[in-house]
Amino acid sequence: MELMNQNKFNSLPKKDKVILFLNEVRNYLFPGYFEEIMGSIEEYKIVKKKELKTLFLNYICNDEEKLNNFLIKIERLKFILKTDIEMTYMSDPASESLDEIIIAYPGIYAISVYRIAHVLYELKIPIIPRIMSEYAHSKTGIDIHPGASIDKYFFIDHGTGIVIGETSVIGHHVKIYHGVTLGALSLKKGQELRGSKRHPTIGNNVTIYSGACILGGNTVIGDNSTLGCNVFLTESIKENSKVSIQVKID
Repeated sequence: MELMNQNKFNSLPKKDKVILFLNEVRNYLFPGYFEEIMGSIEEYKIVKKKELKTLFLNYICNDEEKLNNFLIKIERLKFILKTDIEMTYMSDPASESLDEIIIAYPGIYAISVYRIAHVLYELKIPIIPRIMSEYAHSKTGIDIHPGASIDKYFFIDHGTGIVIGETSVIGHHVKIYHGVTLGALSLKKGQELRGSKRHPTIGNNVTIYSGACILGGNTVIGDNSTLGCNVFLTESIKENSKVSIQVKID
């Protein structure tokens, strides 16, 4: 393993600047929720977009084409995050408003950071997406690799202990509860598995309750299925399935 030389060290991303950029993207996506707005929302967003451009080129990637692609993609994120927020409100009877979800829910925080990091991951910007995802992990206990593919209307309840691996694929209208792992079946080969499909595929309209563990790149959970608490799966199940662990008490 090659030791880091001084030039390489100086070129590494600065974590505090990455987090600053991340927070400014969230301010842009949710104007008025995390900082006070002076003037109109339209004026605020124009100023914020200029700030994002400067931060991106200075601290994320000095590439105008990737900057333009990023700005286009985060406009799409507004719609996708709206579906996640709506799904959370519809799924959680304890939620009192959409505003409460945006400001206070760790699941939405982790999902929004994942979706921002995923855009950078798709743009093939190294290291920075992981800095973002691990920052969200440290704040929420929810570990979503930026390489995972997650469709719209995604709901995380409570969230602590959730792990979603790099090659996981998750469909739309999926609900995941705390302690769920979407992981690799085996890591004995380590780096030899790089680039392979190691994590499961979750279909549409699937609910996975707390403590469930689904492992393996060939494992597919069919649409409209429900997995109960503490279920352990390394094989695929067909659509409309219900899998649970039954405990008999004498």
